[in-house]
Amino acid sequence: MADVAPKAEPQVEPMLQFFAYEHLPLHMQVASKHFAILAQHVVRELPRNPERTVCLRKLLEAKDCAVRALLYKA
Repeated sequence: MADVAPKAEPQVEPMLQFFAYEHLPLHMQVASKHFAILAQHVVRELPRNPERTVCLRKLLEAKDCAVRALLYKA
C-alpha cells in the first residue's frame, strides 16, 4: 500500500469574521452579503501575502461604507 500524503488543512483567514452578515437586519444583509462572497473568493484564489491582506482590508472598508450608506440620514 502506497503512502498517501495528508491533505493540506484549509486556509484560515481571521479577517473573514468581519464579513459575517447573517446577524444583520435583512436590508443590510443585501448590501453586505456580496462583500462576504468576494472576500471568500479572494481568500480561496489569491496566495496569502501582505497584498492579499491589504485587499481584504480595503474590501472590508468598502463593505462598511456600503452598510453605513444604508443607515445615512440627510
